[in-house]
Order: sequence, then structure tokens, then C-alpha cells
Amino acid sequence: MDVRYPIGKLQVPETVTLENFQEWLKEIETYTIRLRETVDSLSDEELSRTYREGSWTVRQLVHHIADSQLNMYQRLKLALTDENPTVPAFDEEKWAIQPDTKLPVESSIKMLEGINERIVSLGYSLTEEQLDRAFTHKINGIITVATKVAKLAWHEEHHLAHIKIALSK
Repeated sequence: MDVRYPIGKLQVPETVTLENFQEWLKEIETYTIRLRETVDSLSDEELSRTYREGSWTVRQLVHHIADSQLNMYQRLKLALTDENPTVPAFDEEKWAIQPDTKLPVESSIKMLEGINERIVSLGYSLTEEQLDRAFTHKINGIITVATKVAKLAWHEEHHLAHIKIALSK
């Protein structure tokens, strides 16, 4: 197993169905419960563990997941409300070292609960046509709503696996 991609790289079907989409929404809907079960009772020492040499700590990972979901949620809303908007990248490394990432992880879990609830509510209301709406990422090009929701689900699971690896050491 490549610890950089413990659940594999993101794979999105060429044709996304509403069933695919709803499976991703179910993962997002239950994510904070699983994350909380994993990190709720951790000590500062455990929150400082890494899953590989030079990687982010468990604490940084939890804050990163919230930061990333926040950015992705905004991109989803823009894709649904604007005609192919261009969105900036965010420098994950710089976000990961900002002073707010020293806060207790609970602050980011609370954020995630709200963001994920909004993503799921929004997602279940979408039509198949809306899954094809898109935005243009300044680095990665055109990304559809369907692909973005697939990435939202994959990204959370990807980092939960990282956290579990770090805690198993």
C-alpha cells in the first residue's frame, strides 16, 4: 500500500449516475461521526503523530479536511449559480500552518458537520442535468459538480485513512 494514497487515487466513472452520486452523499453524510469516533479522545501526543515522514500531523489533517471541504463547498455553489465560474486554487500548505490550525480539532469537526450537512442537502436536491454543471479551476481546468462531489467524499475518506495510519504507529 502506498501510504500517500491509502484508499487509492480518486476514480470517477466516465458516466456518473444519480446512484453513484447518492452513494458519495451517504459517505459525506456519515463522515463526521466516523471522524469524531477516531479523534475525539486523543491526547496532544496522539494529535501530533504523522502517518509518514514529513507529513501533516493528525491535528493538521483534521483542520485541513475542514478547510478543503469549505473551499469545495464554495466551488459547488458557484458551479450551480454561475455560468462556468473560474475559481482560484488554495495553497493547502500555507493554510495548514496558519495559527487557527493550533485550535482544538473540535472546532474543525463542528465546521465539517455544518458544511457536510449543507453539501448533502444540496446534493440530494440536484437533477442529473445539474451534475454536469461545472467550474473552471485555475490549475486543474474544468470540473463538473458530479466530479467535485466524488472528490469531496474521496478526500475525506483519504485523510481519515491517513489519520488511522498515524494512530496505528
